[in-house]
Amino acid sequence: MNRFVLVCVLALLPGLAQAQTKAENIILITLDGMRWQEVFSGADSLLINSKDYVEDVTGLNQQFWKPTATARRQTLMPFFWSVVAKQGVLFGNRSLGNYVNCTNTMWFSYPGYNEILSGYADDARISSNDKFPNPNETVLEFLNKQNNYKGKVAAFGSWDVFPFIINEARSGLPVNAGFRTATQPKLSDREKFLNQLQTEIPSPWGSVRLDAFTHHYALEYMKKYKPNVVYIAYGETDDFAHNGKYDAYLKSAFQTDQFIKAIWEWVQGEPQYRNKTTILITTDHGRGTIPLNEWRDHGSKVKGADEIWFAAIGAGVTPQGEVKTAGQLYQNQVAATAAALLGKTFSQQGKAGAPINLAK
Repeated sequence: MNRFVLVCVLALLPGLAQAQTKAENIILITLDGMRWQEVFSGADSLLINSKDYVEDVTGLNQQFWKPTATARRQTLMPFFWSVVAKQGVLFGNRSLGNYVNCTNTMWFSYPGYNEILSGYADDARISSNDKFPNPNETVLEFLNKQNNYKGKVAAFGSWDVFPFIINEARSGLPVNAGFRTATQPKLSDREKFLNQLQTEIPSPWGSVRLDAFTHHYALEYMKKYKPNVVYIAYGETDDFAHNGKYDAYLKSAFQTDQFIKAIWEWVQGEPQYRNKTTILITTDHGRGTIPLNEWRDHGSKVKGADEIWFAAIGAGVTPQGEVKTAGQLYQNQVAATAAALLGKTFSQQGKAGAPINLAK
């Protein structure tokens, strides 16, 4: 095949061309405690009609209930199912025999985030959500040590434990999490306004801010500093679930989907990021299902709380949509996958899970 013909073929196959483009930027996004059941099937029929968990059953049904799982998931997470499902890949629909699981046995947040970021479970040392510096090197810290990414890695989270999970003291990474404000030089007018609003709008929780602040702080930072590696950790879905508010849980999931859409559209509009960026999306743990009230909880005693999901879109990702074949992936593979997309090997002396091949 001569060069002219090859160029023409690639032009006609945008998905193939995108998959073969090496990533230069990674955006890792997590939705705390977001169940695979809602991601792949939309609103739960039992929960959406329960007055124990929904304040306005009729209104919530009008917003999120559809007669089929396909329509419900499209309604709940339209960006996932109209864009990621066409241009990227989604793993973890257990109804189709496609599994993603934690390897840690704790099945709650700090152990899950450690596994996502450091590439392996450390149950012996990380067995609580206490605020202590992570003894393990995260992929964020690892990438920040590489010459071409030094000073170009940043993290944003709604939960105030992230500065410890990322070990900002050792790693030197900028971490805006919990109720921290933007403090870097020459704040934009939007950052100044976010700083003011965060002090004026109370959060329902003492350790987790509303996700809108996390999202907009992250986006403003990206616009200003153009980092190559960004971690954004949204938290509302988990906290609303713990509070037993299924209506707020669904609305937060919908809004987070729209936040991710906004990030993707901004990325595709920026020359530094367009077709050079991969977005990886996952969760730290699952939730229970039986008995019904277990949807509020997780942890080692809650069956199904180790069941998670994983999605990817962008450079280095062959469009596969929802994977419908049997298979098994693990949470410990996320860190190595992020590094591999940038051409780096993150093995943690052989302890990290193997990178996921997203270009097949």
